[in-house]
Amino acid sequence: MMLLAWSVSAQMARAETIILGHSGVGVSGTLRRVIERERLWQKRGLDVKPVYFNSGNTMSQAMIAGDIVISDSDVPAQLSPKIAGMMDVRVIAVTINRLEHFLIVRSNIKTAEDLKGKRIAISRFGSASDVTTKLALRFLKLNPDKDVAILQSGNTPTRITALVAGHVDGALVSPEQVYKVLASKCCRVLADLSELPLEYARFGIVTPMSVLRTQRETLRKFVESYVEGIYIFKTRPELVLAAMKSEGVDDPQAAKEIYARLSGSLREYPVPEPRGVQEALDSVATAKERNPQAKDYIDTSLLEEIKKSGYVDRLYGR
Repeated sequence: MMLLAWSVSAQMARAETIILGHSGVGVSGTLRRVIERERLWQKRGLDVKPVYFNSGNTMSQAMIAGDIVISDSDVPAQLSPKIAGMMDVRVIAVTINRLEHFLIVRSNIKTAEDLKGKRIAISRFGSASDVTTKLALRFLKLNPDKDVAILQSGNTPTRITALVAGHVDGALVSPEQVYKVLASKCCRVLADLSELPLEYARFGIVTPMSVLRTQRETLRKFVESYVEGIYIFKTRPELVLAAMKSEGVDDPQAAKEIYARLSGSLREYPVPEPRGVQEALDSVATAKERNPQAKDYIDTSLLEEIKKSGYVDRLYGR
C-alpha cells in the first residue's frame, strides 16, 4: 500500500500542470466531468486544475493576465483578445459547432414580436451569452439594440432564477437546465437555437499562440484527452448520466433526452472549421470593424497529428 501511494505521488510530482479556465454550465462542463471521472488527463501525465469564471469575458481577461493558459468553453469571448489586438490566441478544437441553447421566455410571450420592449437576461456584456442572445434575436428579426432591454444578471442559474421570478422576460438556457424551468410552468420555449441553419464555434479549446509554441506536446496530450472523452461520452451513456445526476439533473427521462441531444452534437473529430469560427468572429461586436478572418484564428495541426496517428479510428474501431 505504501509503495502504491509513493508511486502515485511520484507520478503527480512529474505531472505537467495546466491551469484551465471554464465558464457557464452545459455540455462543456458535462464533458469535462467525464474526463475527470475517467482520469484521462492523469493518464497522459497532466495535472489539470480547472478554474471557474462567471462569464467568458472575465475568463478572457484571466488569459490575458496569464492566470490561465487554456480554456475549454465560450469560444466567441475567448477570441476577443486577438480581435482587440491584446493577445494572439488560437482555436485548437471545436467540440460543438452549432448553437445549443434554448431561448426561454415567460409564458405570456407567444411570438418574437411579443418580445419588443421586454427584458432579456445575459451574464455580462461581451460574454458568450451576450453574443449568442443577440445573434438569436437577429434571427428572430429583432434588433437587440433597440427592440429589447438587455440586462446583466449573472451566470445561468442566476438567469434562471430571475426568469422564474419574473424579473426578466427571457434568457438563453442550456439544454441541461430547460426541463427545470419548464417544470415551473412559468415559461415556454420560444426558439431552439440548434435548429438555426448555422455553423457556429460555440464550445471548444482556445490557447495563446505563445503557449502553442512552447508547450506543444502538453497541448497535444490535452486535446487527445478531449478526443477520448468525446468517445466515452458517445459510447458509455451510463457515465454521462451519472455526471449529469451529480450536476443536479435528477429527472431520469429528462437526462436521457439531454444525453441524446448532446451526444449527437459532440464531434468525433473536433477540428476547428473555418465557417463556424468565422460565424463566431462575425457575431462579436468589434469584429465587423476589424474584419477578422477565421484562418488567422485557427490552428488545426494538433488534431491533424492525432488523426494522422490513427488514434481516432482506433477509438471507434475503424
